[in-house]
Amino acid sequence: RAAAPAVAMSWGAPSGVRWGMPGMGAAVAPAPAAATLPPPRAGQPDPVFERPVFIVSSPRSGSTMLFEAMATAPGIHSIGGESHALIEGVPSLNPAARGFDSNRLGADAATPQVVGALRQRFHAALRDRDGRPPAPGRVRMLEKTPKNSLRIPFLAETFPEGVFIYLYRDPRQVLGSMMDAWQSGKFRTYPNLPGWSGPPWSLLLIPGWRELNGLPLADVVVRQWEATTRWLLDDLEAMPAERRCVVRYDALVADPQGELEKLSASVGLGWDRAVGASLPLARYTLSQPSADKWRKHEADILPRLAGVQATLDRAARFAGA
Repeated sequence: RAAAPAVAMSWGAPSGVRWGMPGMGAAVAPAPAAATLPPPRAGQPDPVFERPVFIVSSPRSGSTMLFEAMATAPGIHSIGGESHALIEGVPSLNPAARGFDSNRLGADAATPQVVGALRQRFHAALRDRDGRPPAPGRVRMLEKTPKNSLRIPFLAETFPEGVFIYLYRDPRQVLGSMMDAWQSGKFRTYPNLPGWSGPPWSLLLIPGWRELNGLPLADVVVRQWEATTRWLLDDLEAMPAERRCVVRYDALVADPQGELEKLSASVGLGWDRAVGASLPLARYTLSQPSADKWRKHEADILPRLAGVQATLDRAARFAGA
């Protein structure tokens, strides 16, 4: 395969698109209430969204870094950031409408009205790497929001051609970063969560979160990682193999050029940029990455791993780690 042309890599929001903050979503204009883009008829190609790409992972796995890189691929469009507000702005998809049960959404939530509204909201906010809206016809979309790891059946129903990239990272590193995120106060998604007596709720809302009341933060974080990983693996394993692929964080940081070329090809995208020896820091990075940074939480993390060993092993097998 020919080497990618040496086009300088640049990062940040496409022109005219404002990034959202964690928990708040991208600041996009809401679609008119009556505007909808219904899904295709059963067995027919999607007339609007051609193989949209969804990055899924446990939170703090490096998905923003991967998203920001893939958003510079030719022909791909995104909303420029995470879609918290865009999705939860559809009334029936807001956790408040579901009694704050969780961020879990099954295929049953994909009613025709909801599907049409959400597809329209996404399409209206899409921009390519140069800030241009989609041209007429089918569009390639890239989407990444950590909560989507609990919404795979819903997204697969809403976007019938959707493909899902699972980003796997050493769980010890992920757990350490999740601890940092909770303690930073910068990732509060539901700061006034009814019925929660712990620190302001951060990151995604897992099924069974009420059972975590009164537990130490390390227990909350480990359970949050385990539940997210278990649900997303259940959902990925239930779909056809051609709708899913895996990328490992360690491989991505070791050979970003090679991994991005390979990953882009696997989801039908081109790649025309040279990224150099390392990827830029993602916008939500709290401190300089290090493979051993998690060890400052080692005393909290290691004793709790045995309780989630089955999911640790399963995730590693799925990712080929």
